[in-house]
Amino acid sequence: MLRSIQRNRIFIIIALLAVVVVLAAACGSSKGTSDSQEAQAEAPAVVKSEGVMTYKQYMEAEIGTEVVVETYVQAVQDWWSENDSIVVYSQDEEGAYFIYNLHCTEAEAAKLTKGTKIKVKGTKSEWFGEVEISDAVFEIEEGSYIAEPLDATDLFNTAYLESHKNQLVSLRGMTVEPMDDSGAAFYYSWDNSGKEGSDCDLYFKLSRDGREVVFVVEYYLCGEDSDVYRAVKSLKVGQKIDLECFLYWYNGVQPHVTSIVLSK
Repeated sequence: MLRSIQRNRIFIIIALLAVVVVLAAACGSSKGTSDSQEAQAEAPAVVKSEGVMTYKQYMEAEIGTEVVVETYVQAVQDWWSENDSIVVYSQDEEGAYFIYNLHCTEAEAAKLTKGTKIKVKGTKSEWFGEVEISDAVFEIEEGSYIAEPLDATDLFNTAYLESHKNQLVSLRGMTVEPMDDSGAAFYYSWDNSGKEGSDCDLYFKLSRDGREVVFVVEYYLCGEDSDVYRAVKSLKVGQKIDLECFLYWYNGVQPHVTSIVLSK
């Protein structure tokens, strides 16, 4: 009799445990579905206007053909009065577009603030490996988007880096290398032909995992009064730095740098 009661108790306990497991699984499944739906809600699909290319279609287009894209301004260089144009670094949720000689007046250029959505029509071009949109016109559209830098540190020494061409990225723990046998940490201009106080781009070399790459601070993007321009002039060979930059290409990757801090 006692053994029978004990067996019944065991059966009841087992049955209760089974119910608890089923309920827990159901709750977990429901939570997973909820999390998935929430993630989808936070990442809406990229919708293009009629006649506008997706990033994939843009990348597949032939060099020299007309392209039409919708994208968002992330940074601009100074407006050029000589040909009424501006250089724009732009990006959307799919990829990045470097726009060279975007035709505009000075007043129109002033409206191209960070995050502004623009529709651009121009020619897909290539210059020493840099894929860009040139000789372009634009119109401002409703909408705003500011890209977060992609952490590309682990991609730096891989072929996958090129798949993020022109995007805003961050790189961590980069080592400052000498530009030449003299031990110079940076150059005024690519061949060091410039000097203090001139409108010169700054060139400096960084390495990670055995790969060395030359980086640039474009004077007309970040001038001599900018924090990043001053930071490069203070670099010392052997320092470790973290930085943000646009993955510009010139005979290989040659990023345009917008921010530098010493690695912690």
